[in-house]
Amino acid sequence: MLRSGGSAVDAAIAAQAVICVVLPDAAGLGGDLLALVSRPGQVTAVNGVGRSPAQAPARWSSDGGGSVTVPGLVDGWLTLHRHGGRLPLVDILSPARRLAEQTPLPVGTAEAAQRHRPRLERFGGAGWALLDALTTGVETWSQPELADLLDAIGTRGRDAFYAGDAADAIVAAVHRAGGSLTISDLAAHRSMASEPVSVRWHGGQLLVQPPPSQAVLLAMAAAWLEREGAPENLDALPHLLVELTESAFTHRSDAGRGKDLLSMALDVDPDRASGRGGPRSYLHTAGVATADAEGMVVSSLVSVFDDFGSGVYVPELGIVLANRAAGFTDGANAAGPGRYPVHTLAPALLVEDDAVTALATPGADGQVQTLLQLLARHRYLDEDWPSAVIAPRWRSEDGRLLVEHGHPAELDLRERGHEVVTRDYGEDVFGAVVIAGVDSGGPFAIADSRRSVEAGAA
Repeated sequence: MLRSGGSAVDAAIAAQAVICVVLPDAAGLGGDLLALVSRPGQVTAVNGVGRSPAQAPARWSSDGGGSVTVPGLVDGWLTLHRHGGRLPLVDILSPARRLAEQTPLPVGTAEAAQRHRPRLERFGGAGWALLDALTTGVETWSQPELADLLDAIGTRGRDAFYAGDAADAIVAAVHRAGGSLTISDLAAHRSMASEPVSVRWHGGQLLVQPPPSQAVLLAMAAAWLEREGAPENLDALPHLLVELTESAFTHRSDAGRGKDLLSMALDVDPDRASGRGGPRSYLHTAGVATADAEGMVVSSLVSVFDDFGSGVYVPELGIVLANRAAGFTDGANAAGPGRYPVHTLAPALLVEDDAVTALATPGADGQVQTLLQLLARHRYLDEDWPSAVIAPRWRSEDGRLLVEHGHPAELDLRERGHEVVTRDYGEDVFGAVVIAGVDSGGPFAIADSRRSVEAGAA
């Protein structure tokens, strides 16, 4: 896209579309998109996420029809394109369309499909070519329905997805799986384009997604560090970051308050583990960060939430639908009709005098934690971005503290009372960071060694 005269927005949409085709376990047109777009003097937050149905299902659930919210990604693409796209959408989606005709089958996707085969078959996917490919053992498979859908979106826009035959097919699939989504729900959907949540960070600004994203939790932790500073003994920094994370996550159900949460105090013990836990275990997603020579920078994430989302397959379109209603919890984030669940997708932008840097990572509740570690290492340990990316990480989830093998603070974290579980370096649970930006030397891009992450420049 960049070589064709396109912008960072065009490049981001093209890469997101390819991910949706090749990695349907992580992302797809039945899922969601969140993005931050930086242009000189302006940053726009694009929230391509959907509400729960206006009529509650018979049962809210973590998969099947009762877990489906309105798919937001397609309208998110159109909104994103209006905030910096240059090339025609049909051209931007053409690489993904070609791949849909003959799609490589990554080992991870094949393994995920095998694990989730029973529920995919239960919710309409028995005839899906992906499952047939598992049986025959081929290395590529074909998605003609998805190819046609991408072509239709490129030429006809939102009506190719949110109206007509496509909308009918989505609603029928959800109803067969016990959900309550309607044509009216799809027709009423619109993406949001607004200002991000901003906090000061080391002389610059850290910008994150507004509600319904829970990215404000990262902003809360960053604001605390900006105010209180790092410990004098930087060996204690990992412990402090864990405690900041767990304290911020006590406010997760109230993330819909957005920047109002920045005034909330965080309870942090600088010496001992609180043991309060908070962040939940791992789910799937994919990140894309792009930058162009004109200074436009995009940080984004696309997702169907869990592996293959709800498992609800729409055969006429060749897509699965996200299970974002599984993100409902309690309090202000309790399940209900016409609501946005608090969203895990949390892309970030760091705006400094001489640079704009996009950072994003998959990993549900791990996103806030991974980005906080990178920001802290870059600031307090004076590490460049590549060094910060390859450094061993930790992740708090379900009351335990997972620590990558080789982390220098592992013993200190144990001694401070954390329930440490050592995991192999590079496991999926620790994320897969994508970084792109523009500094005094021009555009740059950095790829994580974890998972299948690529970096390139044009």
